[in-house]
Amino acid sequence: MSILTSVLLLGLGTPEIILIACLVLLMFGGKKIPELMKGLGKGIKEFKDASKGTTNDSNEVSKNEAPNN
Repeated sequence: MSILTSVLLLGLGTPEIILIACLVLLMFGGKKIPELMKGLGKGIKEFKDASKGTTNDSNEVSKNEAPNN
């Protein structure tokens, strides 16, 4: 799901997105925002990797638990 689709599902329009961006800029300042986005990106990547890892682990477990005839 893309970011645009996510925003549309939340019912946020352009004015709301601009308002949120301005609030974030005021709260954290221009120098801190790139650091925050970098951390957010790393967190999302780790989450995706972990979710893929658990899927692969569960498939490996089910293969190992196959009955021996």
